[in-house]
Amino acid sequence: MSSSSLGAFQSAFTAALYGQPGSAERLPLSQQAGFTVYRNTVFKGCVDALQANFPTVERLVGTDWFRAAAAIHVMQSPPHDARLILYGDQFARFLEQFEPAQSLPYLADVARADRLWIEVHIAPEDRALDLVAMTGISPAHLGQQHLRPRLDVRWQWFSGQPIYSIWHCNRQGSALPEPLVWKGEGLLLRRQCGQVRWQLLSEAECVFLDACAAGQSLEEATNAVLTFDSSIDFTTLLSRLLAAGVFA
Repeated sequence: MSSSSLGAFQSAFTAALYGQPGSAERLPLSQQAGFTVYRNTVFKGCVDALQANFPTVERLVGTDWFRAAAAIHVMQSPPHDARLILYGDQFARFLEQFEPAQSLPYLADVARADRLWIEVHIAPEDRALDLVAMTGISPAHLGQQHLRPRLDVRWQWFSGQPIYSIWHCNRQGSALPEPLVWKGEGLLLRRQCGQVRWQLLSEAECVFLDACAAGQSLEEATNAVLTFDSSIDFTTLLSRLLAAGVFA
């Protein structure tokens, strides 16, 4: 079989697997009983993968609701990578538009937090910044240095919603604080000793990390934070991030 005919067969097979119009005519074997068994096995594997990758979302909505929603997502957005731990990069966007989820406006961002956990979990190792070596840089040159966030670190600011509190408590299986203050929160995740750790992050800290990730110098990133909030205690902010070991 030539590469072109193999490619055509693979395309027809995928189309039939997901029930695309006209696929039955292109691939007659899709009418066989064995193909239906195979399709069901593939679908279940994809739903299982989403359930494993988004455990906090499942805890919030329940297993039956989650698997029903996941089955719809699988039909609309099949995986494009054989490594199913990577599956679900569009799941948060799906939940934003999914009508039954409209009464849970925080659900999509909780899915984004679950996705960040996966990204940190599978990210390559990246050695943390040597703080002793950093102290040897003269003040005159320190501002021109660049702090690069580690490859196994992720963060995000969630505007207007206490996503950290919702995600953290449900992830840990603990009760939400009473009352839950409905305001924006940031989430920082990093890998330490093979385990994914997380902590609450302020918006100013997110601004600083965004600036560092964009390649700005320490002086430029500092100015970005002070422009955002001139009253911020930058020394404390930087100390918290250095103590968390987020820089390479």
